[in-house]
Amino acid sequence: MADHTSPDYFSCSLCVNLLRDPVAIPCGHSFCMDCISGYWNDADYTGIYICPQCKITFTQRPVLRPNATLNMVAEKIKKSGLNLNLNLTQGNFYAGPSDVPCDFCSGKKLKAVKSCLNCLASYCEKHLKPHYESATFKRHKLVDELGNLDRKICPQHQKPLELFCRTDQMCICAICTVSEHKGHDIVSAEAERGEKQKLLGVSQAEIRQKCQDRVKELEELKTAVDSLKNSAQRAMVDSQKMFEDMIRSIERMRSEVTKLIGINEKAAFNQSEALIERLEQEIDELKKKETGLKQLYSTEDHIHFLQNFNYLCTPTDDSFIPKVVLNPDFSFGAVRKAVSEIKERLEEFGKEELLKISKSGKEVVDNTPPEPKSRADFVKYFCQLKLDSNTAYKELYVSDNNRKVIRTRDLQPYADSPERFDSFAQVLCREALSGGRFYWEIEWSGEFSIGVAYKSISRKGKGSLCLLGYNDKSWSLLCSDTGYSAWHNRVDKAVSGPHSPRIGVYLDHSAGVLAFYSIGNTMTLLHRFQTTFVEPIYPGFGVGTSVRICNIK
Repeated sequence: MADHTSPDYFSCSLCVNLLRDPVAIPCGHSFCMDCISGYWNDADYTGIYICPQCKITFTQRPVLRPNATLNMVAEKIKKSGLNLNLNLTQGNFYAGPSDVPCDFCSGKKLKAVKSCLNCLASYCEKHLKPHYESATFKRHKLVDELGNLDRKICPQHQKPLELFCRTDQMCICAICTVSEHKGHDIVSAEAERGEKQKLLGVSQAEIRQKCQDRVKELEELKTAVDSLKNSAQRAMVDSQKMFEDMIRSIERMRSEVTKLIGINEKAAFNQSEALIERLEQEIDELKKKETGLKQLYSTEDHIHFLQNFNYLCTPTDDSFIPKVVLNPDFSFGAVRKAVSEIKERLEEFGKEELLKISKSGKEVVDNTPPEPKSRADFVKYFCQLKLDSNTAYKELYVSDNNRKVIRTRDLQPYADSPERFDSFAQVLCREALSGGRFYWEIEWSGEFSIGVAYKSISRKGKGSLCLLGYNDKSWSLLCSDTGYSAWHNRVDKAVSGPHSPRIGVYLDHSAGVLAFYSIGNTMTLLHRFQTTFVEPIYPGFGVGTSVRICNIK
């Protein structure tokens, strides 16, 4: 019998709040008008309508009838100010985007507080009560870890993962011990946890020390960068000042040269001006004399002719007029030559000094370590990769802390994701590699491909644009028991080299180098791509049987 004084009686099981405009449905349960209308609107396309509380099914959408009595009580409760919001009174909260919702709440879900490994479900406080009160659930195992419950069951046998295979370094179920892992070194998950727990402290100390070392290196690098910035700023200010001083000096030189040219020009002008005036006077006198001679020559008066002949025919005395010869270049040729030499010497000196600065800067930029040759050199650039299960094809099972993937016959319970490959057995890693050198190794079985891809590679559909190496967004090496082939943009190249179950990959993103190596007693180059990477790239695999990312440090 329901307790009519309980807040549950006046709350909507969909929104878990006080009823608003309550309506009754044929089974007798009441809900907010908006809540039940919205709930059934989503079911219109199926034509099947279910009561969110008792799960009774109606083949026709019931007519909603207002519950006048509950509406009146709800209004009185509102006016009284009594808080019947279960969300607050019982310490429950709605599940947010980062929370795990209760699997049994209808409508707006509350935040789960426990998960059951037997039921493989998560519960809020209200729906968790049967696990504490009913004998049926007494043996069920409740854990605080919420969500990802699908990772706690065997993907092949759908049984709880309770054991650990030390041979394959993965969690398994009881059935696995007599099938895929028969004869392997198997212990309980609890026992393996105990062993690994002992190593955890050592690992934490090592990581803490490494973190401290990296922090110190980072601080030293930041100090060096700040020092470099300050030095560059000082050099910029000093050079700017010196160039301004040089410009002022050149301006002074230009002013002096302009002044000298003006003085020479004025001197030449003054000299020539006096001579011009005297020549013009002589020309005027000569013209007058010429006119007189012409008149004398034509006169018929003999007496007048004789009287003026001696005056007009007396030779002109030129001694008082110096011969004027002006050099049109005067001394300006020497000025131009001097200025030209200054310009040439300045340019030559500037080029020499700039070349020295350029060489000095290039030495800093080109101070890049040589490309690795030995495996020990490659290992210096080792990066630990992890598989991104959000990209994994649904027949791929990711395990061993996201470092191993196997091809299964069963579909994995992965959520739909725009990043997931939906037609090809491929998976990418989480890490975006860019602007440096990286190296990793993998072990494989069955035909598979190993490569890298831009994030923009296609993921959906059966077209070849989704395959590693079959487009301009990815590069790959196809490996099988019969040999290798390198692929990019649907163009393949046969590759010869020793067969090995371990492949090494070297990436120099800045230099555009991607190289694959066969790892055995020696390290043999299989193929080298030389290109230009315009985006960060993600390591990826096309899985035949299994692929494991190796930890080589």
